[in-house]
Amino acid sequence: MSEEGFEVHAPHEHELEHAAEGHGSSFTNRIAMFTAVIATVGAIFGYMAGATQANASLYKNNAAIKKTEASNQWNYYQAKSGKQNLSELAMELAPAKHDFYTQEIARYKSEKADIKAGAEKLEAESAHWDEESDEQMHQHHRWAQATTLLQVTIALAAIALLTRKHWLQMAMYGTASFGFTVGVLAFLHI
Repeated sequence: MSEEGFEVHAPHEHELEHAAEGHGSSFTNRIAMFTAVIATVGAIFGYMAGATQANASLYKNNAAIKKTEASNQWNYYQAKSGKQNLSELAMELAPAKHDFYTQEIARYKSEKADIKAGAEKLEAESAHWDEESDEQMHQHHRWAQATTLLQVTIALAAIALLTRKHWLQMAMYGTASFGFTVGVLAFLHI
């Protein structure tokens, strides 16, 4: 502002005022709004990619724990089998204690049956957690693919703004559509 009380605007200030008031080009406004929406959806897709990856890791850990528990049960089963074999041998070597060893053998067989059932149950749980982990990883890959496509869309939007090329704008819309489609596939677990 000068001392006499009037103001002289620089040539670009008029354009900045119009842009701030919403009088910018419709091309620029459309792409800016589209980019904001894509960035928001991309952030959601990125979050879902991270969440499914964390779930996959958790489920894989659960599978490993159950597999270890099953292995422990199979080791216990083997120990009972060894004791059963020793009782069978002792029964042959000490016929006077035949009844005692017959009861021991029956007890070991019964215990082994319970241990075997428990080990098989743990193995089934491990397989279930492995399947859940694989499902989550597949879904994670879908979310990550969708996020990547939306990031490419944002890059295309920036290039389209700089070059004002209509074909880049169309490529941007096409890539965004593909990214949304992949995101829907992730949401549907496909």
